[in-house]
Amino acid sequence: MENFILIGVFVMLGIVLRRIKAFPKDSAQVFNMFALYVSLPALILLKAPHIAFTPDIFVTALVPWGLLVLSVVLVLLGGRLWCWPRSIIGVLLLVVPLGNTSFLGVPVIQAYFGSAGLNHLIVYDQAGTILIFATYGSVILSLHGRGSSLNLPTVARKMLLFPPTIALAVGLILSPWLTSERVVPTLQSIAATLVPMVMTAIGFQLQLKLPRRFIAPLGFGLVIKLIVAPLVVLWGCRLLGLSGLSVDVSIMEAGMPPMVTAAAMAAIAGMEAELAVALVGVGIVLSFGTLPLLYMMI
Repeated sequence: MENFILIGVFVMLGIVLRRIKAFPKDSAQVFNMFALYVSLPALILLKAPHIAFTPDIFVTALVPWGLLVLSVVLVLLGGRLWCWPRSIIGVLLLVVPLGNTSFLGVPVIQAYFGSAGLNHLIVYDQAGTILIFATYGSVILSLHGRGSSLNLPTVARKMLLFPPTIALAVGLILSPWLTSERVVPTLQSIAATLVPMVMTAIGFQLQLKLPRRFIAPLGFGLVIKLIVAPLVVLWGCRLLGLSGLSVDVSIMEAGMPPMVTAAAMAAIAGMEAELAVALVGVGIVLSFGTLPLLYMMI
């Protein structure tokens, strides 16, 4: 309960700071970049040495890829059914499959499952969400973005040089050194900045106003992301007889709202920025209701 109160406090802080003129309009981007380049890598370095490569880990890594296929199929069917323009379909193809599995996922998973759940979160995020964003996401941005072109070497370079990816590789290679009593307290202190930075940034950039023509795509995309995707994982795991902490974390991660970074990249690429931002903002607000319900079903 204390973790959720903390989340709410920093989200409200972000909303308040947005109204203070002393804070630049791009303050949320600064908070996010600090979390991406400093806080999240520190958390990964802290947790990577404790990742156990058991069979259930591979289930965790495969879940987001399965949901990618499901989301793409549903978005394309929805776009054809309602005759949405290519610009709207492009945003949905980019934002709906990608969840906020690290920034929002860390405080939520820690609140429900404790620090043990973070090991599984890192696998879901790095082997799933981040890899999907770096590969599939780059392709969608190239095909639907304004003036973009597909460049495979650039895609590979972005994937390999992504700060969390580098941190995971370092964490696995230098695990004995990273678990020493001298290093762990430092990493813990740095990693502790993740929640304040990310939640403040989310509050800072929450936007709930939207043109009427985006309401149907918004609702459709969020139904897939917040309801259909986690329920498919939940029921699929039950039918296959899968259980355990890794499965529970995967189900919760599947129900995370859309990724902030994906929406930001959609805006930068000249796609429908208002729809992309609304998917994130409204999704985060609704997730405070859907995630507790999802946890009750596990």
